[in-house]
Amino acid sequence: MTSSNQTGRPEESPRWLTPEEREAWLSLSAIMFQLPGQLENQLQRDSALGFVEYMVLAMLSEAPERHLTMSELSAQTNTRLARLSRVVKRLEEDGYVQRTTSEVDRRVSICHLLDAGHDAVVAAAPGHVEQVRKSVFNHLNRRQISQLAGIGEALLGGRPSAIVAAQLAHGSTPRE
Repeated sequence: MTSSNQTGRPEESPRWLTPEEREAWLSLSAIMFQLPGQLENQLQRDSALGFVEYMVLAMLSEAPERHLTMSELSAQTNTRLARLSRVVKRLEEDGYVQRTTSEVDRRVSICHLLDAGHDAVVAAAPGHVEQVRKSVFNHLNRRQISQLAGIGEALLGGRPSAIVAAQLAHGSTPRE
């Protein structure tokens, strides 16, 4: 069914969700709203870290020589550079990270994980992993976990690690 808009051109009717799609969408929406709060609350309560702060420290702890450029860190944490800069500033104030300028390209900032930051993420990781299990994986069987990974890949356009590698290879970061 079509109608006309103000320009007189035909306008297509919205393609409404089927009952099954609507139920799936409502489930996904609920997860999007509930899961971040559960993870954030546990990290704040047990480690005085926010989720993004934890992810910054975790990605740096897994990086070779425990440092990444801010663009690499942005890609790996799926955080805009502006927000990442504010988070890293707080982590610097806490003595967890230090930023330096690249000797090769003065436009590039490098974030280094300091020993105190490493200690903080190592201390926070067990509680965080337990919360992830409690909030997600304890409710799923192996088949559902595999399906969840497949759904994530379909919605994201690939495996998260492969997406990050491609972004870094092309010099882009999330939503710059």
